[in-house]
Amino acid sequence: MTGRWRAMLRLLAVQGTWNYERMLGVGMGYAAEPLLEDLKVVDPVRHGEAVVRSTEFFNCNPNLAGLALGATTRAEYEGIAGAQIARLRTALCSPLGALGDELFWAGLVPALVGLALIAAVLGAPWWAIVGLLVLYNLVRLGTAVWALRTGLDAGMRIGAAIAASWLPRAIARVGPAAGASVGFAIPVVAGWHLRAFGWSGAVGALAVAAVGAAVTRWFGPSLTSVRFALLAMVLLLFFRWMGL
Repeated sequence: MTGRWRAMLRLLAVQGTWNYERMLGVGMGYAAEPLLEDLKVVDPVRHGEAVVRSTEFFNCNPNLAGLALGATTRAEYEGIAGAQIARLRTALCSPLGALGDELFWAGLVPALVGLALIAAVLGAPWWAIVGLLVLYNLVRLGTAVWALRTGLDAGMRIGAAIAASWLPRAIARVGPAAGASVGFAIPVVAGWHLRAFGWSGAVGALAVAAVGAAVTRWFGPSLTSVRFALLAMVLLLFFRWMGL
């Protein structure tokens, strides 16, 4: 197994040594070790310094940690000053945390949970739920492989590589999808079952889903799950009051 794939497998457990002092730092250092092996032969002193740097404080969404790992590893091989590499690690924490949270925790996960709830209420067999879990993990693994490869290819130019990638476009789309999915799931799970309420129930559920997609698109990160749930409840009461 190549060093890149060993690092990839270790990244999947990057939170295994999470702690308040270094956050993901120790896990990042463990994942960096296979990538830095060749540096030990070329420049043993630099290798020791690189290993220490790779275990310093770092925190971001774990699914995008490979971008930082790959970028800093390439920078080590290119002989970039250690202080500059440390600044790169620090600078990547917030963007990768925000991008990863929007893509996964505020986008993909609620979208799939909404679909799973709808499927369960409508009587889907167990494999439909398993299928959604498999889909999530496939996206997670694919993103992790892409992140490490992109980081290794870009090095210090990682910011431009991220901006030109699929990531910003995916985030712009997955948010409204999550709003629609959860918005549709709320009335269905609450008892607005399509088979029981006919077309009026369908119209109401679709209306909540459409509003969820719209407000997620307009308000983005400012639309928390609590605010959206309250908005959905108001819409449900409105449709009930209208006699739908």
